[in-house]
Amino acid sequence: MSTAIPGDDGLARCPWGLSAPDYVAYHDDEWGRPVRDDVGLYEKLCLEAFQSGLSWLTILRKREAFRAAFCGFDPEKVASFGPDDVERLMADAGIVRNRAKIDATIANARAALDLPGGLAETAWRYADPASPAYTDMADVPAYTDASKALAKELKKHGFRFVGPTTAYALMQACGLVDDHLTGCHRHGAYRP
Repeated sequence: MSTAIPGDDGLARCPWGLSAPDYVAYHDDEWGRPVRDDVGLYEKLCLEAFQSGLSWLTILRKREAFRAAFCGFDPEKVASFGPDDVERLMADAGIVRNRAKIDATIANARAALDLPGGLAETAWRYADPASPAYTDMADVPAYTDASKALAKELKKHGFRFVGPTTAYALMQACGLVDDHLTGCHRHGAYRP
């Protein structure tokens, strides 16, 4: 089934939000809720990049280890990371040990600090308060014109691992669009 379905508590949710307790909590308490600060957006962007090719559940379950490894995703601290930090991260079994993604996380911190107005201001220029309302997961796009434009702008400023699909996942996670299905109890709760 790919439409909103009721969970054990009777609340209808997007079907992906019912597959594991971690997903229920993420779906209900975080996904689609507006994130308007640079640190919060940077964290979500990094986690979306680390997720590429993996299960989001894997990333959620390693999230606290990621936060510890990357200094709470404070871009100023991560931007100062050097070769010793990269080696420390590559040895950290609590996170995804992918050198290209680690290097991108550091490069993206530096790029975020150089963005005029900051990451949040840049991302929110692409918010879509009139995003379509979807009733079926099959209709939710992998990317949009806005996510292509956001990815292009971020890449222009030196960001890595941020194509249109990753940019759209960021937009969904941070409330720049409302992709909770129309039957979901969270649909419309956090319009951009």
